[in-house]
Amino acid sequence: MRRLLLAAVVLLILGIPAAVLFASFRGEASPPPVPEAARPVQVAEVRLAPATDIRAYTGVVRSRREADVGFRAGGRIIARLADVGARVTAGQPLARLDATDLALALRAAEADLASAEAQSRQTLADAQRSRTLLAAGHVAAAFDDQRQAAARSAQERVAGARAQVQLARNRLAYGELRAPADGVVTAVLAEAGQVVAEGQAVLRIADPDERELVVQIPEAAVAAIAEAAAEARFWARPGTVLPAQLRELAPQAEAALRTYTARFALHDAPDWVALGMTGTIRLASESAAVATVPLSALHDRGAGPMVWRVEGGRVAAVRVEVVSLGEITAAVRGPFADGDRIVALGPQLLDPGSTVRIAQTRLASTLR
Repeated sequence: MRRLLLAAVVLLILGIPAAVLFASFRGEASPPPVPEAARPVQVAEVRLAPATDIRAYTGVVRSRREADVGFRAGGRIIARLADVGARVTAGQPLARLDATDLALALRAAEADLASAEAQSRQTLADAQRSRTLLAAGHVAAAFDDQRQAAARSAQERVAGARAQVQLARNRLAYGELRAPADGVVTAVLAEAGQVVAEGQAVLRIADPDERELVVQIPEAAVAAIAEAAAEARFWARPGTVLPAQLRELAPQAEAALRTYTARFALHDAPDWVALGMTGTIRLASESAAVATVPLSALHDRGAGPMVWRVEGGRVAAVRVEVVSLGEITAAVRGPFADGDRIVALGPQLLDPGSTVRIAQTRLASTLR
């Protein structure tokens, strides 16, 4: 009896009911375990749909054709005839140089031409006399050859002097800077009174008819940018959307930012789209199919997000990748098929293999 009481105390300490103890001592079989009751759950049916991946990049409106223009001759600017924002037409004067030195250079070239022509006339007359004397036998053939060569050399010097005169005239005309094409002045790079070198930029002219949105694209987005549908939005008018088309993508990344410059053409853009305006390019591309599930279906036990899928009255954990989060739903990727049923509420109350009973089925994308 003492041994029996001692064993009963030990088993009670271990949590074994006394009824089981006495039943075992009487030789009776222990009662079978009570089966786990199926938990009622609310489930949602999975529907797969293609996902749209949207990326946005901010840039500025630039002209497709933009050029810095300058004088083709050096000198001091005496007048600037166009300001920033001015619309100019092809051939319109934009600035002028002090033409004094250019005019003197032309006068010097004309004097050299006159001298060369006089020398040419003299050598030509000598060559003709030498040819007559050679025919009469009064001079040697070598002497005549020298006279003929001198005449030809003088004629070539005349041609060179004429070319120098034409160059001097051109440089005198270059003293007036004219617009190479229709456009708008976007920058003034030199002022009146400033001495500029030949080719130094004085004004910047852009063609406002062909406008583009220039943005910087990171390395990860370069591969898919050509196939994505593009649209342009502007901070000045947030509600307006314009179609955009990729026209040019830089073949090499910039050294400082390590991004690629992309230029999106804005065909038939309205007049309010001004050069320098800030805009955003939105690129939309379709990716792998995703499932929309309620936020309440997501659960994390330290190994990443998961959901419970109902399979034959029991639940099994399915790892998922969260693509995006909304107010009441989430877009996820995982090993799903259309029609799969997942637990929509209370996933934290379940364990792998738990027995469940479907109490209600609802749409995965709503709380109804």
